[in-house]
Amino acid sequence: MTIVRFQNRTEAGRLLAKKLQAFANRSDVVVLALPRGGVPVGFEVATVLHAPLDVFLVRKLGVPGQEELAMGAIASGGVQVLNRPIVEALDITQSQIESVAAAERQVLQRREQLYRAGRTSPVIAGRIVILVDDGIATGSTMRAAIAALKKQQPARLVVAVPVAPPSTVSELQAEGTQVVCIQAVEPFGAIGAWYEDFRQVSDEQVIELLATVAEGQSALPA
Repeated sequence: MTIVRFQNRTEAGRLLAKKLQAFANRSDVVVLALPRGGVPVGFEVATVLHAPLDVFLVRKLGVPGQEELAMGAIASGGVQVLNRPIVEALDITQSQIESVAAAERQVLQRREQLYRAGRTSPVIAGRIVILVDDGIATGSTMRAAIAALKKQQPARLVVAVPVAPPSTVSELQAEGTQVVCIQAVEPFGAIGAWYEDFRQVSDEQVIELLATVAEGQSALPA
């Protein structure tokens, strides 16, 4: 396979959408993007598939005093996932978990309100969810999102990314997750290495892309 760099997230999203054509024009499909970098990719996927687009936010729960170490995560929909081995090994109390979760929940709720601008969150139960990001490195954030989404009982969950290491793709597949990936490359490095233009996505861009999809679909005939 010839390995190429994507021009930008827009091109990556259009190429990814081609691999997801089986999900086009279905009323039971919803595209969820991980902000912020996953949203321009998800926008192209949702546009091509004629599917609704929304964000799915994940916030890491850092161990008190070792914030870079994740003891779990919270996600959109009020879902909390804990890394039990870490919690038990470090003897983290329930009150410590609740304190960290409360702080992160405030951040998550602020961002959801900012991005959705009053729109209600999508129904997940019984639907086909295509979970999109601009790439996967270690997969920790994606795993938290997957675990949180599965608690909401989708009919099917598909992780779709332009680029990822083959080891991470294999691990996710071994855990029972369907993965659609344009390029599984090794050595991997950073996600940004596989894009010519990997500039940071702003909150304003996220809001604009979500609104564009929502407005376009509201204009469609019933």
